[in-house]
Parts: sequence; structure tokens; C-alpha cells
Amino acid sequence: MEKSEKNGLVTLLLALFLPPVAYFFVGKSGKGVLQLLLFFVGVGAIWAVINVVRILLGKFTDSEGKTITLS
Repeated sequence: MEKSEKNGLVTLLLALFLPPVAYFFVGKSGKGVLQLLLFFVGVGAIWAVINVVRILLGKFTDSEGKTITLS
């Protein structure tokens, strides 16, 4: 797996505090818009928790499919 140039800590902080913005940061604007819309119906918070766990486990990728890591 190839490592992304995106900063893992910044991605994690965005996923914690501004979950839809994390997707825009990594280049996945379509998913960012979808998550933003889901926050209005109450489902986005669950998705945000899943993303935080995926980032911590090294399973979150950017728009090019490269893994975003904290190290």
C-alpha cells in the first residue's frame, strides 16, 4: 500500500470535529457532500465515528487510493 501525502493528524482532527470537511481535505468531495447531507438527518455522526476508527487503524484512503496514516 502506498502512503498518502495528506497529513494523518489533520485528517483525524477534521474527522473528529468537522467530519464532512475531512472528505474534502482528502479529495473525496462527493462523499463530503453526502456526509454533510446525512448530518441533517442524524446518520452522519455514526459515519464520522466509523471514519475516525478507520483513520486510527490505517484503513482510510485519499482520492487516489493511497493510505492515510498517523505516522
